[in-house]
Amino acid sequence: MTLTEPDRTVTAAAHAVDLFKTYGTGDAAVHALSGVNVAFDRGRFTAVMGPSGSGKSTLMHCMAGLDRPTSGRTFIGGQDISLLNDAGLTQLRRDRIGFVFQAFNLVPTLTARENVTLPADLAGKKVDLEWLAYLADALGITDRLSHRPSELSGGQQQRVACARALINRPELIFADEPTGNLDSNSSAEMLGFLRRSVREFEQSVVMVTHDPRGAAFSDCVVFLGDGKVVGELQAPTEDSVLERMRQMGT
Repeated sequence: MTLTEPDRTVTAAAHAVDLFKTYGTGDAAVHALSGVNVAFDRGRFTAVMGPSGSGKSTLMHCMAGLDRPTSGRTFIGGQDISLLNDAGLTQLRRDRIGFVFQAFNLVPTLTARENVTLPADLAGKKVDLEWLAYLADALGITDRLSHRPSELSGGQQQRVACARALINRPELIFADEPTGNLDSNSSAEMLGFLRRSVREFEQSVVMVTHDPRGAAFSDCVVFLGDGKVVGELQAPTEDSVLERMRQMGT
């Protein structure tokens, strides 16, 4: 949500204050973000939309600690991640954030189960086997856990990636075009699970998408244009998202 109500940042899952990101210098400079102020509410599913080049993925990467802004501040909960060094950012991403990307990013030599538990293994944490079994059942991959990624369909690989994002029970999940490589049925299943993770697991989900149908699964859509927040839409439907995009000329 745009920061028209500053007190909302107190309970936000993540928020940004006056965020700028510039690539290059001089005449070649590209201003990917130009003073973004935004908050993503805890326990809600927020979609981020906008035309190509509007800054959607850059915003997500800066807010998730995958990239550093040129200026401005980003927060996960009440923690100002702008103050963290590289080791601190690595720990933050490992312990508090889950990621689902368009590219599944599975390790090809590991089984599905080993891919799911990888974040816990890297953190030296004991895997909660009951939680693993629940995730596998909820995502329909229980009978695929012994298979390697090359033996799985695209939809199955993305469900494995989703389970991996949730295995450490992160407080916030960032999803960057998570259905971009999926067919319509697999997309609906993935989006339905993200919706369910908000409702049943009390997760907070921020999803970058270009798909109005996908955005309709969210509680709110934040629209970007030319590196700025240009609007938001509560309780979106596919039709209302399409209409707002038409008004924006996208």
